[in-house]
Amino acid sequence: MSKLFYTIGETAEILGENVSLVRYWSGYFEKYLKTSRTTRGDRRFTAEDIDTFKQIHLLVKEQGLTLDGAAKQLAANKASVDKRVRALESLKSIREQLAEIRKTL
Repeated sequence: MSKLFYTIGETAEILGENVSLVRYWSGYFEKYLKTSRTTRGDRRFTAEDIDTFKQIHLLVKEQGLTLDGAAKQLAANKASVDKRVRALESLKSIREQLAEIRKTL
């Protein structure tokens, strides 16, 4: 069961990045994120925001696009980026399962 809101630390852990990078991306890509804040000012992200962060991570860290390039890609064709992210997650999951099977043999 997924949570309604994720903290910035949890988001950074999911992405495998630093909290400061997630904080920077949340400001830079605020057009694509629905960041809410608590009364203390802490950022909270939805599951949809996590998916958007994964898309940004794919475009910037794995494909080497600039932040402006990633923003243009998200604006132009967010659906295709989302499909690529989901495919990569599926392949990583399969790889982990195969590695576990190999250990048992």
